[in-house]
Amino acid sequence: MSKDAAATRLLLVQAARRRFAFDGYRATTVRDIAADAGVNVALINRYFVSKEGLFRACLDRVVRDLRSEGDVEERQGPDLDRALGDLIGHIVQSPTDEDSMQLMLLLRSSGDDAADAIRRETLRRYAERLAGVVGREVTDDLLVRAEIALAVVLGMSMLRTSTQVEPLASADAASVAGPLEDALRALLSGTTAARSAE
Repeated sequence: MSKDAAATRLLLVQAARRRFAFDGYRATTVRDIAADAGVNVALINRYFVSKEGLFRACLDRVVRDLRSEGDVEERQGPDLDRALGDLIGHIVQSPTDEDSMQLMLLLRSSGDDAADAIRRETLRRYAERLAGVVGREVTDDLLVRAEIALAVVLGMSMLRTSTQVEPLASADAASVAGPLEDALRALLSGTTAARSAE
């Protein structure tokens, strides 16, 4: 893909993300997105096939941003420390309005069955990758733990960005990173107070 094509795709994804987050999936038209991006509407079909394809690309980009450059699948083996570091590093950096928009895409119901199915599939795939970091077979129990970990991360991010709950919203990275790592490590390592007491 040429640099121009990649730049155009990025413009379309950014414009679509804003529209989907604020107007919702149903109310957003491909014409609105193309106008916001300053490109011909035909390019949406060329690069994404449909509005649904563009929505999927928006969610895939959110998950890519969440998991950082060092995706588990690209590593030599499972590495919980690095995966947690990547995820926590992204989450505790200064949250922005862009982060809020990304979270709204993951959490806001669209009122469209196909779009909601894409959202659930995206969250499930991310939880499966997160569970795979632990380095053992991805069981239902481990997947539930990964989904809870994802809920913790998304909820904390929402409190920091959209609702700006204090003191969490203005807490420095070190104050947030430690407790967040403790919670995620406990969830993903499978160690609980009840099990260790046995």
